[in-house]
Amino acid sequence: MEFDPRIMMFVIFGIGLMLAVTLERWLAKMWMSLPILYVGAGFLLASLPLGLPFFNPAWDGFDALTLEYVTEFIVIASLAAAGIAIDRPVSWRNWRQIWPLLVVAMPLTIAAVAFLGWWAIGLAPASAILLGAALAPTDPVLARSVQVGPPGEGKRHDVRFSLTVEAGINDGLAFPFTHLAIAALGMSALGSWTLEWAAFDLVYRIVAGVAAGWGIGRLGAWYVFEREADAPIEEVEDSTPKYSTREGLVVLGTLLLAYGSAELIHGYGFLAVFVAAVTARQRENASRYHKISHHFIDQIEQIVLVAVLLGFGAMLASGVLNALTWPAALVGLALVFVIRPLAGMLSETWSPLPLAGTAAIAFLGVRGMGSIYYLAYGQNHGDFEGLPLLWATASFAILVSILVHGVLAGPLIAYVEGRGGHIHTGQKEEMPHLAPRPAKSADAEIEPAPQTD
Repeated sequence: MEFDPRIMMFVIFGIGLMLAVTLERWLAKMWMSLPILYVGAGFLLASLPLGLPFFNPAWDGFDALTLEYVTEFIVIASLAAAGIAIDRPVSWRNWRQIWPLLVVAMPLTIAAVAFLGWWAIGLAPASAILLGAALAPTDPVLARSVQVGPPGEGKRHDVRFSLTVEAGINDGLAFPFTHLAIAALGMSALGSWTLEWAAFDLVYRIVAGVAAGWGIGRLGAWYVFEREADAPIEEVEDSTPKYSTREGLVVLGTLLLAYGSAELIHGYGFLAVFVAAVTARQRENASRYHKISHHFIDQIEQIVLVAVLLGFGAMLASGVLNALTWPAALVGLALVFVIRPLAGMLSETWSPLPLAGTAAIAFLGVRGMGSIYYLAYGQNHGDFEGLPLLWATASFAILVSILVHGVLAGPLIAYVEGRGGHIHTGQKEEMPHLAPRPAKSADAEIEPAPQTD
């Protein structure tokens, strides 16, 4: 009896979706993560004689293009969900433990991985920079278990807040260094091209992305809370929000508009999506609308995540690790166990968090779909040498992160949260009550959210 591979993919994906929510809850009690199980399932299914398609971006440009588009969308959804979940008002003081992670830990990680890629693995300089740029950002997709919870619910510890915001911002900040790798192709020395890169890719595109995100976020918040304020969100008898598609479509449209608008003016779309989500969240902070929006985006993210995890397992079974060498494997291990922890600890030297909190932030730098996206993007926009070795190194590092962080993240976060130690008071915070949205909110005074997220 022969199986149609296309139909088998429908069956596998359908089962994966049906079991995802139940398995995620069950695995959480065992200090396990859904990515471990689904990547393993994808690997096993692709290894069986079911005729499933071969998937290896190192050898097939179409596979790399497919990966770029799929991971692009899931990163957008993850950034949106992360941004909407942020309750803490944006200010230098409230976010002061975040900035060092972006301006110290991330550049150090890029430099260390790029150096090892050149020195230990033998990659060309441009390829080594691409590897550093791809593996530097922490991942908002696979880091769901260590991020803040939905608006108005628990899981608001400062460690979760730091990991959420870091993953939300540095996924956009990896782009300048990806463009640096592309610009470095064929170059043998520094020159005017580096100044052009610094002015355009490093400065202008970041500013344009932030500006587009802020503007679209403000526009989206106005549309929801002013234009649509006469259509209040319905509630059921127990005062919980009644979920519908209307609110979700508005927030998804706003975030896709932010991404597209930023890209049209050559800004960074990932940065714009997160900034737009955070900006919109600051308006009517206690509104139930944000909870409903987060619920909608989270559902979309989980649907695509199941497909991507199974696909990553299938990619491993298709031989993407065949080009892995011992030096490359050591670089992947060094990233997870040495480079990121040391860079994180160094960046948080003056953090007001207790030592256990800074150690957790430094260690829980999850790698995942963002790294796959940047590597696929680089492959599709430049002729890089050593692509099989690049994919093998990155895939191995992601696999190690999925296994190590998937097992240790739960106990580590539980330990840190059990010790308390918030930045401001060290006391248990009280979250704002999610009150129903008023019929008209143009003149409503917005209460500041608590400073411990």
